[in-house]
Amino acid sequence: MRKKIIKDEFLPGGERRQELLNQVPEYLKAPGIQANKHVFCIEVLRMTETEYLEALNKATNGEVERSAWN
Repeated sequence: MRKKIIKDEFLPGGERRQELLNQVPEYLKAPGIQANKHVFCIEVLRMTETEYLEALNKATNGEVERSAWN
């Protein structure tokens, strides 16, 4: 298996980081195992847990936040 490498411009502090973060909610909505997507976001994209949860909340139209408060 080939290891995925992300360009520096998309890593934390990179000039195109926000562009990548804006695409993550669509990735999270796509079919697939959410646990695998979480690992990819954290380990490959180097997202923080907060960034991941914000993207997940956007992908679910705010359901993550609502479920936390109810």
